[in-house]
This record gives sequence, structure tokens and C-alpha cells, in this order.
Amino acid sequence: MNDTNETIPRRFSTRQLADMVGAEVVGNESLEITGLESLAGAGAGQLTFVASDKAAREWPASGASAVLVSRGLLPEEPDADGRTLLFVADAETAIIDLLEAFAPSAALPAPGVHPDAAVDRTARLDAGVRIAEHVSIGARCSIGANVVVHAGARIADDVVVGAGTVLHANVVVRDRCRIGRNVVVHPNATIGADGFGYRPAFDAAGVPIGLRKVPQIGIVVIEDEVEIGAGTCVDRAKFGQTVVGRGTKIDNLCQIAHNCRIGRCCVIAGATALAGSVVIGDWCQIGGGVCVADHLTVGAGAKVAGMTGVYKDIPAGATFAGVPGEEAATTLRQLAALRRLPEVLKRLGRGSSPGQR
Repeated sequence: MNDTNETIPRRFSTRQLADMVGAEVVGNESLEITGLESLAGAGAGQLTFVASDKAAREWPASGASAVLVSRGLLPEEPDADGRTLLFVADAETAIIDLLEAFAPSAALPAPGVHPDAAVDRTARLDAGVRIAEHVSIGARCSIGANVVVHAGARIADDVVVGAGTVLHANVVVRDRCRIGRNVVVHPNATIGADGFGYRPAFDAAGVPIGLRKVPQIGIVVIEDEVEIGAGTCVDRAKFGQTVVGRGTKIDNLCQIAHNCRIGRCCVIAGATALAGSVVIGDWCQIGGGVCVADHLTVGAGAKVAGMTGVYKDIPAGATFAGVPGEEAATTLRQLAALRRLPEVLKRLGRGSSPGQR
């Protein structure tokens, strides 16, 4: 099943790690590091990182043998406890390179098509694909080079999957949808389920008798280098396309409704829901648990704080927060006033006569 896993733990000297990120080493350059950990969880042989004043204050109590630290947060001198320090301009960014170095190899299906997979004879599979057991690939699909499809995934008819894409276990891609190159879709996500559309149905006398489904005949287009989290649903359009733009990252358990258009390089955190026909500009950041009402536009570069309820358009570059969502500064002033309200009411009550209350 898996021909790439490495069971041998990865080990690097502090000098090797410093070279990966262009760090200046203060301390033992030959110290062997066997892993990365948080400040609180690190022990002997492990490296942690310090990227804030708060973390710098917590560093002395850490059990780590070494630390990757942003310049200016700790003295660039030998550590009192003999630990090794690696100084960089931005530890928050540099730690990404070290995480990549220590990351275990991904579990992959064997090259080719597993005998328990069901691949329609009209589907086209390019070189280097890895198709796991119990995968189902429908008619006239086009699966690009080096695509990986994990166990239990379903790719319906007429789907296009670009080269280098990874579909994890139990992903469903419905008919006619298009997925770009180097996309990652995590387990149990669904691409191309029907959009949510119903209208009241009436009998000849005008009496309501139920709900009539509005056909959803469009598709979903996932552009290159998108990542979609576990359990997220991206619904097909009523007509036309639901689009997720190049490089956008969507967290777990998000709902992207029919005909939404999400721009390039957006970040959308977990449990966020976009109602139908929402437009999100490029480079937006949307926190967790945000709800955006239908047919609204979030301008390019806007930021939306977690748990915000968005009921009106957000200008490009703005920061919104609260329910209902407003400019963050306005929301903070409203919250501050609300906290003062009991005392204000108390003072008003003291100053009024019984007949005025």
C-alpha cells in the first residue's frame, strides 16, 4: 500500500538546521536535534521557537535543548543553561522550513490502480497516478499526471483533475466539476453537491403543497494550488460556476454555497459559511465561524474577524467584526459602550423620581 513511508526518525545538527533557514548560531553547532515541539512541551534533544515577547518570557522555563528565535526577542549571547540559540529575522516564518524538514513522508497508495478500484473504461489516467482501493472513477474523466486518490474516494462522470492533485479518503467530486493542478482536498470533503435552492409549490387553488427543488445545473471550478479542509462542502452553481480561486486555503467544515466566487490566495477558517452568490476578493482573510449573507461582496484584502455576521458589503481592505458586522473600530466602541450600560442605567435610576421611572 505504502511504498514511501520512512520509519527512521529524522535527526539534524543545529548547524544543519541553521543552514536551512540562514540562522546565526549561538551555542553548540553540533547538537543533535530529534524533533520540534512547543515551548511548554519540548524536552531534551528538541528545538522550539520564540516569535513573540510572550514566548520570550516563557523561554527560560522550557525544557528544549535549542530555540529558533526572532532577533531582538532574546539576547544574542550564550544561554545561561547552555542551550543553543538560532537567530533569524522571523522565527514564525523560518519554523515552516524546519517543519518541512522534520515532516514524515506522506502515506501514499502504490503506483498505478489498485485492483479493488473501479475505473470506467472511458476514463483517461495519465502517467504516475496512484489510485487506492475502493476508489470509483466515472465515465470520461481526465485524471492528470501524478494524481493521488486515496481509499474510498468517488470521482463522478466527466470530471477533470489536474496534475499533482491529492484527493484524500472518501472525497466526493460530483459530475462535470473541474479541479486544477496541485490541489489538496482533505477527507470527506464534497465538491459539486447540489446548491440549496427550493421554491414553494402550490396547487391549482393557490394552496401551498410543498417545496419544489430548483435544479442546480452548473459546476464547481477549483483552481490550481487550492487546499480544501476535511468535511468542507463546495456546492455546484445553479447555472454557471462556483469558483475557488488559485492558491486559496479553506479550513475544515466550511460551507461554500452555489455560485460563490472566491478570489486568489484567500484564507477561510473553519466552520465559516458563505451563502449563495457571495463574491470574495483576492487575498481576503476570514476567521472561523463567520456567516456571510447571500449576494454580498467582500472586497479584496478585507479581513473578517471570527464569529462575525456579515449582512452588508465589505469594502476592499476593511476589517469587520461583530454581529451584525461593522468596521472593527465601530464594533469595539459599541462593545465598550455596552459594558458601561449597567452603570449608566444605575446612575439614571438614582437621579430620577419615582414618577419618571
